[in-house]
Amino acid sequence: MSDVYLFRDQLQSLIQRALESSNVSQENALSVAAALTQAQIDGQVGHGISRVASYCAQARSGKVHGHATPHIAAETASALRIDAQHGFAFPAIDLAIKELPNKAKSMGIAAATIFRSHHFGVAGWHVERLAMQDTLGLIVGNSPAAIAPFGGSTPIFGTNPIAFAAPRHSNHPLVIDLSLSQVARGKVMVAAKEGQSIPEGWGLDQDGQPTTDPKAVLQGSMLPMGGAKGAALVLLVEILAAALGGAHFGFEASSFFDAEGEPPAVGQTLLCIDPKLFSGGGFSNRLEVLLEQILMQEGTRLPGTKRLTLRERSATEGIAVSQVSLQEVEQLVR
Repeated sequence: MSDVYLFRDQLQSLIQRALESSNVSQENALSVAAALTQAQIDGQVGHGISRVASYCAQARSGKVHGHATPHIAAETASALRIDAQHGFAFPAIDLAIKELPNKAKSMGIAAATIFRSHHFGVAGWHVERLAMQDTLGLIVGNSPAAIAPFGGSTPIFGTNPIAFAAPRHSNHPLVIDLSLSQVARGKVMVAAKEGQSIPEGWGLDQDGQPTTDPKAVLQGSMLPMGGAKGAALVLLVEILAAALGGAHFGFEASSFFDAEGEPPAVGQTLLCIDPKLFSGGGFSNRLEVLLEQILMQEGTRLPGTKRLTLRERSATEGIAVSQVSLQEVEQLVR
């Protein structure tokens, strides 16, 4: 099936209406719809409109509390602990992003943990918004079990994304965003939904054997990037995102993809740094020296630059949306 093209306002409105029709408050639906629309624009289709059907099913069943209001459970001059109240992660992250830059510029560095949370989508978008406020941003988050510890066969950890963003002089922020599995699990989910195969090396079936069947991988396990080193990074994120904030570990969390069971109650941790204080005001110039050295070599590019091209294209041509996902969301609205 060929893709359909929608503009930002059309897609965001459609997603918002689907959520509101599924027992989600207007404020929360707007936050979620904005994040999913941005993901679709940036080419991160596994975190875009393809998530709407499962989000709506979970809101209807109560696995996600669609009317939850995140609140600050504990606070100091440089730290926040935010309770997402078993709601969507995006409103809780919005609250953190609202509070952290001022704290960082006052104290030099600030951090927030979020607990009783849910899937947080494209990690890079959250820290990019911190960089737009002239701060460095780092975010980690855990997710339901999908990766086995190195040498094991039973999933314990999630794919556990990590993202970093830095402001730049007269340019878009530098954004580094990666899942610690070989690929984001959302890509496997999209392939399964659309009946496509996946490359070998993305994951294993329940018997621990390599497979190109995305449904078998979803029932089995994802492979970490970088072997034992990647598995160690997955553990690091699990500790920072879940243990630090008092959230569920991956093996304790229910699935992001269905409406069964209790809320997943995973966690995220954000770090916000004022680069001017730590660098004596010279951070931006030093960053540009480094980036110029990278770009001087033929064939190089900076991480995250593809999203900028896609944003420009979407403004004039619209956002590519698969007909399968579009039909699902339109049915929810009807």
